[in-house]
Parts: sequence; structure tokens; C-alpha cells
Amino acid sequence: VLAGIVLAVVGVVYGASAGKAAVKPAAAPAVAQAVAEEPEIAPVGEALVKVFFAVDSATLAVVDSEGVVVKTVEVLKLQPKAIVLLSGFHDPSGDAAHNAALAKARAEAVRDALVAAGVAPDHIKLRKPETTVGSGSPEEGRRVEVRVQ
Repeated sequence: VLAGIVLAVVGVVYGASAGKAAVKPAAAPAVAQAVAEEPEIAPVGEALVKVFFAVDSATLAVVDSEGVVVKTVEVLKLQPKAIVLLSGFHDPSGDAAHNAALAKARAEAVRDALVAAGVAPDHIKLRKPETTVGSGSPEEGRRVEVRVQ
């Protein structure tokens, strides 16, 4: 989502500056290349842990942080080459862009807790934010799922 926004802004800037002398930002090709090199990783099996958040919040509670870290580290000891896949969810109500950014911030909060506990950052991957569907509880839309695969 963030890469899409960056590319949209770059497109608007280039379109608005048509016919004017402008300096092209050097980061745009690198961003596009980085996005192209990072394929979406499909989740496998059930989530090891589900972390739930308060409404419109990406703050990870200490209790949740400790539980996520302990369970994830235990599994990583048995599977040291595995990756930790984080999937942030949101419900379909409200502003879609805000919800996607919030789901990503929640996944990043879980990632930060894992990194602080010693999990290697290159072993943690974030999936694109997902919308919950169906008749689940509102809490289901405010979660991050953690998988070790």
C-alpha cells in the first residue's frame, strides 16, 4: 500500500511538472525495483498467535507482546531457518486507506516487539493488509496473525 502511494505521488509530480524543468527523484526507480523484488508470501496453515488491538490503535499491550514473543521464539528455536509472517487485518468499515495504514502499523508493532526480543529482522515478513469478511466479531478485524513457516 505504501509503495502504491509513493508511486501515485511520483506520477502526480511528474504529471504536474510536464513541460517544466524538473529533477527526477532518484529514489523512485529504487522503490519500484524493491517492490518488484519482494513477492507476496502466502500464509501456510493456522496462525501461531493472533494479537488483538483496541479500536483505532496500533499500540501493542505488554501482555500481548510477551505472549507473542515467547511463543514465536519457542517455535523459531525448533525451526531456525523459518520466517515469521505477519498479517495485519482490518474490517471494511470506515476509510479504506486509514484502515490499511492502521493494519500495517499494527503488524509493524508486532514486528518491533519480535526484533526487540532478538528475532532477526530479515526473518520477519509483513503481508499486505487484509480486510476481514463475513460475520466475525469486530475484534477479528483488529488483529495481527503471526505464522512461523
